[in-house]
Amino acid sequence: MDASDGSGGAGFDPARLIATHQATIWRYLRALGCDSAEADDLTQETFLRVLRQKFAEVHPAATAAYLRKTAYHLFITARRQLGRSPALDEMDVVELAWSRWVGEGDSEALLESLRECLDELTPRARQALEMRFRDDCSRARIAETLKLTEDGAKNLMQRAKQQLRSCIDAKRS
Repeated sequence: MDASDGSGGAGFDPARLIATHQATIWRYLRALGCDSAEADDLTQETFLRVLRQKFAEVHPAATAAYLRKTAYHLFITARRQLGRSPALDEMDVVELAWSRWVGEGDSEALLESLRECLDELTPRARQALEMRFRDDCSRARIAETLKLTEDGAKNLMQRAKQQLRSCIDAKRS
């Protein structure tokens, strides 16, 4: 993705590039396993690295893929520097899931679909998922709060996640 003159190509606007892709790159890094602060740092480093290069936007999908690949390599490097090499097979699973759900586009559309689909869950199912994924509660805590057995909480969350998958698939079709 080079511009032959090093200017970033005719009409290249770094502010627009960042505004368009920043949230999606941050979310991608979170999906890889970064906490908020690390995702902030690596997102910033992704754009700094790209903007220091001779960069030309060719196509929005190509730009998104290039930024994501840059962020991925920065993530791997950061983990290795900490002596915590990530399991690459798990990284492949994240990449496949990201490609399936977001593709080369903006993650905002996926989030909007998720919000709409969450509204379709029963209050109890939504509470269970929020406790698990937002509040990081254990299954035992969820079961206790919802007055279920641990297996009951597990089944409730599995059904809710399947309902979300089906709902999002239907919205994306």
